[in-house]
Amino acid sequence: MKGASKNMPHLLVDISAHGFGHVSQTAPVVNELARRISGLRVTLRTTAPHFLLQQSFHYDFHRIPAAFDFGMQMASAVDVQEEESAIAYRTFHADWEEKVAREAHAMRALEPDLLLANVPYLSLAAARVAGVRAVGMCSLNWADIYRHYCAGDTASHTIHAQMLAAYNSAECFLKVQPAMPMLDFSNARNINPIARVGCNQRTSLIAKLRLDEAEKLVLVAMGGMEFRLPVEHWPHLPGVRWIIPQAWQVQRDDMASLESLDLPFGDVLASCDAVLTKPGYGTFAEAACDGVPVLYVARRDWPEEPCLVQWLAEHGACLEVQRDVLCAGDLGDALNQLWAMPKPPVPVPSGISEAADYLAGLF
Repeated sequence: MKGASKNMPHLLVDISAHGFGHVSQTAPVVNELARRISGLRVTLRTTAPHFLLQQSFHYDFHRIPAAFDFGMQMASAVDVQEEESAIAYRTFHADWEEKVAREAHAMRALEPDLLLANVPYLSLAAARVAGVRAVGMCSLNWADIYRHYCAGDTASHTIHAQMLAAYNSAECFLKVQPAMPMLDFSNARNINPIARVGCNQRTSLIAKLRLDEAEKLVLVAMGGMEFRLPVEHWPHLPGVRWIIPQAWQVQRDDMASLESLDLPFGDVLASCDAVLTKPGYGTFAEAACDGVPVLYVARRDWPEEPCLVQWLAEHGACLEVQRDVLCAGDLGDALNQLWAMPKPPVPVPSGISEAADYLAGLF
């Protein structure tokens, strides 16, 4: 951050790059905190794409490209590689105490007043050693997810204990609803949902895409991990215009790339009639708060999924679609059923102010 004084409050923010949901939870809180605390210095440590950080954080920040967790090894956005993950965690924890000491030394050099971690537990363990006040915040945690997939590994007892001790070393863990139960957390504090509410710009999109007013816009957003759908082979659905990632390089008259719309993702989402996605905090929470119906393909074994799906069913219109149906693009009946569902009142993402209230009190 150019020209920032070292006497100003300094917030260090470590963010997992396992998907985009961790950024979508963290950015609104940091933005609100920076609005309240004049001159707040913000350092982001993450390997999340720089374009995503620039879109999400509205105040100046200094970025250090570094990773302090890896989540789970994934074959795709919805398929976990259990054996590979267990091996990766054994490697990650092989020199645990030395690793924590090294990261504590690096953290001291940055001289932060507070660490906010979403949700790297190594960062929290290092903060304890470095004497830096620390807060965890997320709807999930890697200790419970690791135990779900890797409990049968010979090293799992030791590794899980180290993970859990790191999370419990934080002054507080802000559980962003909808959240996993986290029954082993002694420092958990529930807060309401966090989501960026988009600006509905449907009128300008209709004009830009030269659509009829009656046509439906459906956003295909499979999250921050690659999950390429064979959309070029999908049947044409009358009255439906798909918005897809530009990277898929599909040229069809019923499809437009998200990037060509030249609008923030949140505004595109808020302008659509439905979103096609997988269960993930960012898209689920934002769609619910925007009042946009959700068509989703289940992940089944992801332990956070039941909490997300149950919450969305209570706060928005949503419908599951089977993976084979999704890949075939036979989605007409599912979309019509989704649009016929009643829409409950949209939830208010008051977790933003609740988290900012708590963090501001620590400076």
